[in-house]
Amino acid sequence: MTPSKAAVLAGIKVLDMSRILAGPWCAMMLGDLGADVIKVENPDGGDDTRHLGTAITGGERTYYLCVNRNKRSIAIDFRTAEGQAIIRQLASQSDVFIENYKLGDLERYGLDYESLRALNPRLIYLSISGYGREGPHAARLGYDFILQGESGLMSVTGEPDGPPMKVGAPFVDITTGTYASQAVLAALLARERTGEGQLIDIALFDCALANLSIIASNALLLGTVPKRFGNTHVDISPYETFRCSDGDIIITVANDAQFQRMCHAMGRPDIAADPRFQKNDGRLKHKAALRELLNSCLATRTRQEWYEALRDVEVAAGSVRNVSEAIAVAADGGRDMVVEVPHPTAGSVKLIGSPLKLRGTPVVAPMAPPTLGQHTDEILRDSLGMDAERIAQLRALGAVA
Repeated sequence: MTPSKAAVLAGIKVLDMSRILAGPWCAMMLGDLGADVIKVENPDGGDDTRHLGTAITGGERTYYLCVNRNKRSIAIDFRTAEGQAIIRQLASQSDVFIENYKLGDLERYGLDYESLRALNPRLIYLSISGYGREGPHAARLGYDFILQGESGLMSVTGEPDGPPMKVGAPFVDITTGTYASQAVLAALLARERTGEGQLIDIALFDCALANLSIIASNALLLGTVPKRFGNTHVDISPYETFRCSDGDIIITVANDAQFQRMCHAMGRPDIAADPRFQKNDGRLKHKAALRELLNSCLATRTRQEWYEALRDVEVAAGSVRNVSEAIAVAADGGRDMVVEVPHPTAGSVKLIGSPLKLRGTPVVAPMAPPTLGQHTDEILRDSLGMDAERIAQLRALGAVA
């Protein structure tokens, strides 16, 4: 991959030994910013996500394709001495190393932080795990669903009288990968000042807990156990879905002045004047009564009619779309959030684009997620200076594929 000259991470080399989602998501974001990301995969099947989701034309799976753009793939069996040596050579040239193996796994092969730091003191070593690399839970396995449950996120998701629910998207994995990319960028900046790399220890549990934000704050400062509020808000009212004549609309009222404008736009100054609803505290206390009044009014017109009326008085509202509807809107939005790129086996694939929009240092043009080992020979030749004979020897030994 040749990064754009303007890409902010052009020249940064990332060796990505992570799998599934959080680590690859982080690496993908760094690749979007121009880093040369080498994805290290086991020759025997590669990243687990190559076998998850639905296969498209050419055999690649939807799961893998969503999280691996802007990378190159090298297939290395690091259980072999030759494979370990290749990874050490690549790590000695890299700026960032990403892994999410079980506690102690990479240490057995001499690929842990201390071993690689001895070869490359400037290396930034990102370790992603379920519960962190220290503490009583360090050896536990962690997956998004489990962490949604154990962090308390599921306990506040769903209808009040229904069971705890997980978020539909892999929220913990995605946010962990995003937090991790921020940590890598900070470590790169720190290295500019100190000349040294460092170990970054990112835990899914920590990130999930941080995501609770105001909900965790309420638990800490009020001594209460937060409950499920369905599509309403724990601290703001009205801030929920309402039924219009043709479907659901979301209305979010952030302050008292917006509430007054909303009521007048709806032709209901009597609701605005009701002393129960003058302040947000009162609206929270009488949320059920307010919801009944608003629903009876909103049911008389369509979502679009109400959206336009509320827009005119600067009150935020929006429709509840399905995913295909949202993608269709994004495709016509002029922000490159839906892109189509050439693919070696599928012909072309449609991907969600990068949400990072930097005017001075734009992200690179998207490159299709690589097939397994697609760039093995290229990387061994160009990065490590190996000739065709040596590469053939390594392939015969099963060290690369």
